[in-house]
This record gives sequence, structure tokens and C-alpha cells, in this order.
Amino acid sequence: MTQESRRLLVEAATALFAERGYRRTTFEDIATRSGVSRGSIPWHFGSKEGLLAAVVDDLVVRLTAAAGALDPGTVDQVLDTLIAFTRAPSTGLFAKLMVEADDPGSALREVYASLHDALRAQTRAWVARLPLPDGVSAEELGTVLLGTVIGIHQQWRVAPGAVDLDRTYSTLAALLRSAGITAPVDR
Repeated sequence: MTQESRRLLVEAATALFAERGYRRTTFEDIATRSGVSRGSIPWHFGSKEGLLAAVVDDLVVRLTAAAGALDPGTVDQVLDTLIAFTRAPSTGLFAKLMVEADDPGSALREVYASLHDALRAQTRAWVARLPLPDGVSAEELGTVLLGTVIGIHQQWRVAPGAVDLDRTYSTLAALLRSAGITAPVDR
């Protein structure tokens, strides 16, 4: 039951942090949503920051598993995956965390930075398999692509009616293809 309680708490915290933000979510909110006693939260995670770290770790594990299962044949297939990722309700958490992590004194800053590190590593791993133009490194292109996806995601979350994800990601795919970045190569 201990692992099940932990899982329920992480799921409830993920949903609530995405809906309300980290600061506006209480232990009581998480306990009510999860059906697990409020006292279990500090027992499992030590603190609210520990729970947030567990939420981010869980998201990174899920993203890593999804990225590992992805065998992209073309840029279009990868962008289809990005569209699905952007639309997933749990990714709303990223937008909420960014706002709260921007404060230099925020406990979220380090957690959000570690999330970006993990996302950059995943993006670099995919980009390293692509035929890159001369003078473009996988690390730099990975950072540019991740920044683009984060920007698109945040714009869509704030004004979904103003951002057409399909057309926006199609434009990104066209830009990548025009640079000769099309399909993974064996390296």
C-alpha cells in the first residue's frame, strides 16, 4: 500500500499543480484528491518541495520512456509526437511551474532547471541522430528546438484559440526540412 499511496499522491499533486499552481495547492487539497491521508505526504516526501521533486521525477521518467519508445522515421513523426505531448493535460504543469520558478528565491527554480536539463538531454539524443548542416551541433540545435517547443506550448496554453498547433508544428517541420534536417541517420 505504501507504493500505491505514493503513486496516488504524485498523481494528485501533478494534476493539482497543473490546475492551480504549486503555491496555491495545499497538502489538504492533495490528500482530498488522492484519498490518502494528509500526514502521508511529509512521511513519503519530507516536504512540499520533496513532493514537487517527486512529481517532476515522475514526469521525466514518463517522458524518457516515451522518447525511448519513439523511433522517429521523419521529422513529421517527431512533430506529431510533440503535438500530442503539448496537448496532454499534465504538460500544463510545465507552464505553471515556469511562472513560479522565475522568482530567483523560489524553491521551484532548481526543480524546473533539472526538468529542463532532462528535456534537453532527450532532445539532444534525438537531434544527434539527424543529418545536421555544417556548423550546427546537436547540443545547440537541441536547445533551439526545445526552446521553440516550450514557447509554442506556453503560447498555446495561454491563448489556445490564437495558436493552431498543427499549422505551427507543420511550419517548424518545413523549416527543419529546408535546412536539410529530415530523417534520422545511423551514427
